[in-house]
Amino acid sequence: MEITREVEFPQSPDEVWEAITDPDQLEEWFANDVELDPRPGGAGIFRWEDGEERRATVVEAEPGERLVLDWDDDGGEVELTLEETEDGTRLHIRETSPEFSTALELRALALTYA
Repeated sequence: MEITREVEFPQSPDEVWEAITDPDQLEEWFANDVELDPRPGGAGIFRWEDGEERRATVVEAEPGERLVLDWDDDGGEVELTLEETEDGTRLHIRETSPEFSTALELRALALTYA
């Protein structure tokens, strides 16, 4: 099963890229503790206050354009593609893991940058 979603931001693709790859910014809207090396082959560790921890490997990283993470627990893949628009950036999210829907969590990011 695949989940897709689009979110519009008034910020530039570079600013949105920072929000989805910078551990400090990710800790503001996604997980409580984040380690992420946003380069192909880089590791990601996401921890939440309830003790949950998810690990991922960066499959693709094109700064300002595209980030693909593969969840290490066979939890699927999440693909984030940034498209510059007249008013900012459109973030396309494609996820193959409905059990852990990053796409739904991105609503927090939308609120942060609204």
